[in-house]
Amino acid sequence: MSARGRYAAAYARLPRNARGALWMLASAITFTVMTMLIKYLGNDYSPALQTFYRQFAGLIVLLPVILPNPRQVFRTTRPGILLFRSAAGTVGMILAFYAYQKLPLADANALSFTRTLWLVPLAAFVLKETVGARRVSATVVGFLGALLMLQPQAQGEAGWPAAAALASSLLFAFTVTGMKFMTRDHSTLTLMAWSAVLGFVLAIPPALFVWRWPSLRDFALLCAMGVLGTITQACYINGMAEGDAAAMAPIDYTRLVFAVILGYVLFHDIPNAMTMLGAGIVMASTLYITLREARLGKPEPSPERVD
Repeated sequence: MSARGRYAAAYARLPRNARGALWMLASAITFTVMTMLIKYLGNDYSPALQTFYRQFAGLIVLLPVILPNPRQVFRTTRPGILLFRSAAGTVGMILAFYAYQKLPLADANALSFTRTLWLVPLAAFVLKETVGARRVSATVVGFLGALLMLQPQAQGEAGWPAAAALASSLLFAFTVTGMKFMTRDHSTLTLMAWSAVLGFVLAIPPALFVWRWPSLRDFALLCAMGVLGTITQACYINGMAEGDAAAMAPIDYTRLVFAVILGYVLFHDIPNAMTMLGAGIVMASTLYITLREARLGKPEPSPERVD
């Protein structure tokens, strides 16, 4: 048996949650490296331009799946909702990239976890789901943790980037809520195809306002950033598909650990105590909400990453 076959056999013998954990760990690592490139390139390439290259890479990856049967892939009865999802996702990505450029990597990662908190009120008001007092309480506590991170002594002069991170989490929560609504009669491939095409088209106008031709080296890094985003999404989806959502959620938080390490080594970022306290509260709240959803037997769709 070849080495590849031995690895495949060993992987197949692992419990499902262990296989999912490996995918989630890979997702956390690739996501952190991608955000490192966002921050590294941020001095020369604006968030809008970086978003353009990210959307371009995602579209290129999906084209081989779309082109054989585009009419079937793009068939829909609700193009307006798909357009709204793509617009929210594109604006959310620009805001998130801005936050990753301006904030310490650990801070931006921690604030991105508030997406799970935003999903609770959206589920109640948009999807008309019943939301119990426990989840409401956990959501309120989580936002109190986010406010701790937003305090002036915690963020210094980074108030706007932190606000952008929160706003991007809200917009991505809208895209996840839209996905939950649309998957009732649309395939995942259809949603991804519309998101890739519309996301690329919508990213063009803001990119043109700040356009600059990259050097060959920077072009390679921008493309790597986009490819890493696609790999991150694939690893994340595989992880959530292999393992139980409640078991996978804590592993996703390892990207905060990687962000702290990478931020310190490459950018000399040292998170302060107030930021870490707020991050801990946000993570505990989102974990409780995830566990509560699993216990109630109401699995949420896998949130789309900023990738």
